[in-house]
Amino acid sequence: MNAADRIRVEKIRVFGRHGVFPEERERGQDFFVSLELELDLRRAGETDALDETVNYADVVAAVVAVVSGEPVNLIERLAEKIAGTLLRNFPKLARVAVEVHKPGAPLPAPVADVSVRILRAREPSDR
Repeated sequence: MNAADRIRVEKIRVFGRHGVFPEERERGQDFFVSLELELDLRRAGETDALDETVNYADVVAAVVAVVSGEPVNLIERLAEKIAGTLLRNFPKLARVAVEVHKPGAPLPAPVADVSVRILRAREPSDR
């Protein structure tokens, strides 16, 4: 596999109700998710065939389903759920980087953004 092959999807905006505090769950807010999808893109580039890559419209739909779905306390957990969903549902992916932004985090001072970034790889038994 060419380790340099990646698809990036930047700042998918999804409304969700995640957070530790009850008012975060009640009010909800926009979350932003950025992805870096690592997979071998050589065959897709050679054949121009969608089935040789991952359909990033389907990837975005999977992210929207997770973020708009069942609330979690931490954006760390949200990132983990997104990564697991993508690795399970898109077998061509070798690794995913997931960055979740929570610009409306309730903090004691103004902050432009809070985010967490994780990198997860497919388990060797899944290949």
